Amino acid sequence: MSREPAYQLNLPHVYSGKVRDIYEAGNDQYLMVTSDRISAFDVVMDQPVPDKGRVLMAMSTFWFEYLSGSMESHLISTDLSDFPQQAQVPEIEGRSMLVRKVEMLPIECIVRGYITGSAWKEYKKHGTMHGTELPENILESEKLPEPVFTPSTKAQDGLHDENISFTQAAEIVGDEVAEMAREKALELYTRGSEYALGRGIIIADTKFEMGFVEGTLVVADEILTPDSSRFWPLDEWTPGTTPPSFDKQPVRDFLDGLDWDKSPPPPELPSDVITASSQRYREGYELISNKNLDNWPG
Repeated sequence: MSREPAYQLNLPHVYSGKVRDIYEAGNDQYLMVTSDRISAFDVVMDQPVPDKGRVLMAMSTFWFEYLSGSMESHLISTDLSDFPQQAQVPEIEGRSMLVRKVEMLPIECIVRGYITGSAWKEYKKHGTMHGTELPENILESEKLPEPVFTPSTKAQDGLHDENISFTQAAEIVGDEVAEMAREKALELYTRGSEYALGRGIIIADTKFEMGFVEGTLVVADEILTPDSSRFWPLDEWTPGTTPPSFDKQPVRDFLDGLDWDKSPPPPELPSDVITASSQRYREGYELISNKNLDNWPG
């Protein structure tokens, strides 16, 4: 995917994805700017969701720091004064970070603590999760006996990620790297989900991006955000149902109610749907961090 960056900086533009714009910052570093763009069903909506980019950046920064004892990250700084001079502009404050360049693994490191989403669909159809047989009579959204590493391919533009077995992941990245990625992903998820539970949030599943910096495996991109994870309110979780989530659910619910074929161009989002999504993102961050988003960065 390639589109015009949402923020014009006097730095070489490397890439724009659904949400992030990446710039060359010199010294083997990138500057990542997180926009307020929002996508649903792999289609980017025309209207942004206010503060979404700030929430994703603030949340990732919180987790990179909290989980630093378990795994290094690509994060260098979120302080504008540490950025290249031409990038020290107020428009990107709070939604940008300076990071080390990472040789990314060509797999998604997914961990599931609860059965939902594509895993639930596979279980209903085959009684398996990523090809592994599960006990009978598991309910949707039920907590698994223990977190499970369920990798997927990393889709190219226009394609979907494909769930794969651990054996297939090892064939792609090698046995040693696959084992290391699984161990670290499970550790990050376990520590993060235990912390979140104490804040009243279930992290049902999540996706980590990992890669190498000078021979060290690090976690990169974003981490344990509402875009890379399913966040459920603990007090609204009941096995056998689909709990609400702290993300773009209002957008998905609205689009599901339309006669839309899930291909561009996207429908226009009503203002109340945009506002509801913005509030969901903010609430998730503030519950996790115990901080007011208005005070970020700081």
